[in-house]
Amino acid sequence: MVFNTLIVDILTVIFIATAFRSAFGFGESLIAVPLLALWIPLDVAVPLSVLISTTIAGIVVIQDWNKIHFKSAGGLIGFTLIGIPIGLLLLVKTDERIVKAVLGVVISLFSIYLLTGKQLKELKKDSIPWLFGCGLFSGILGGAYGINGPPLVVYGAKRRWSAQHFRATVQGYFLVASAVGMIGYWLTGLLVTSVFHYYLLSLPVMVPAIFIGRLVNNRLNGESFFKYVYFVLLGIGIFLFVKSIIG
Repeated sequence: MVFNTLIVDILTVIFIATAFRSAFGFGESLIAVPLLALWIPLDVAVPLSVLISTTIAGIVVIQDWNKIHFKSAGGLIGFTLIGIPIGLLLLVKTDERIVKAVLGVVISLFSIYLLTGKQLKELKKDSIPWLFGCGLFSGILGGAYGINGPPLVVYGAKRRWSAQHFRATVQGYFLVASAVGMIGYWLTGLLVTSVFHYYLLSLPVMVPAIFIGRLVNNRLNGESFFKYVYFVLLGIGIFLFVKSIIG
């Protein structure tokens, strides 16, 4: 009974996190990792979350290949790879709690600003400076804290992508970024048997959750979609700030 309850709890978390990621394009790790860590070791929960992320991205890319802005995704990925080592250095050389607190406040204030109805100036076409800034910052955040999403939201909002194009393009980005992460976990010996055990158990709930998230995404237009995304960013900012306080 304990085993069955444990599995149900884990699969419920994965289902919710997957549907959320499929609907909005990012943010599932903030749901999955803290909750999965209640039942399984953190060094299992994190690789499991990234493996799930890779699967979601792969399926979405197959589903909506024609909605991906490949040039944008490629530029963001390229500059992200530069930012990841900087993020890792930041992680080991700075006070994590202070950086998280500052980051949480900045993201929260930025989200509140956007939720008041302010519009980011539109980019009519891809901009190297903006690709560099958003990609680099995404890599830094991803390398340090596993949170790549906020800079991608900024770029998608400035380009005025639809909900469907944002979801597809960001998954193209995450497919590469997550695959690189999985290679890192493999090289460091974190891809243990239990990770694949829970992953295989999660497939029956993960796949339908991806399609449910897609249905939700297809019902959102650009304006309402980014309003919901700004609320997600606000939640991320508050989460980081609170986590910096309570450790």
